[in-house]
Amino acid sequence: MMPRKLEPFLFSLILSGLMSLVVSGISTLRAAEFSPGYLSLWIAAWLTAWLFSFPIVMIAAPLVRRFVGQLVDRE
Repeated sequence: MMPRKLEPFLFSLILSGLMSLVVSGISTLRAAEFSPGYLSLWIAAWLTAWLFSFPIVMIAAPLVRRFVGQLVDRE
């Protein structure tokens, strides 16, 4: 098990990895269709997207949590 203090880092790493994987796959499919080089194009696009999305999620997640906390009822 990992220490609890790493939770925000792991959350951001996994969320950004999954989201960038899906979005880059869809975008690459729309741009290149199922061409012979599709998989290599997708992986390259995914790694580039993940490089940018990970730090963005690290910064944005606490802000979004705070914003959502203001939108929901606190009973």
